[in-house]
Amino acid sequence: MRRATRPEIAMVPARFAPVLFGFILSGLMSCMVSGISTLRAVGLTEGVLGEWMSSWALSWAIAFPVVLVVAPITRRLVALLVKSPG
Repeated sequence: MRRATRPEIAMVPARFAPVLFGFILSGLMSCMVSGISTLRAVGLTEGVLGEWMSSWALSWAIAFPVVLVVAPITRRLVALLVKSPG
């Protein structure tokens, strides 16, 4: 019997990992935040999904570059606040 193999996934070079991380993180976070904000603003009405997707697109377009700028600053701040071993 033949073993099932995992499907091939397009791999991104490792040097792009921080950008890919920021892209995925900003996408997920902006999706959740825009969804909550949209539901609070318009309620669970007809057309809320379209409003949410429109808000998400704008939010993600802003969140992604902000994450790329803020992430290095955040890493330095965390390094200052975390006690090193030893």
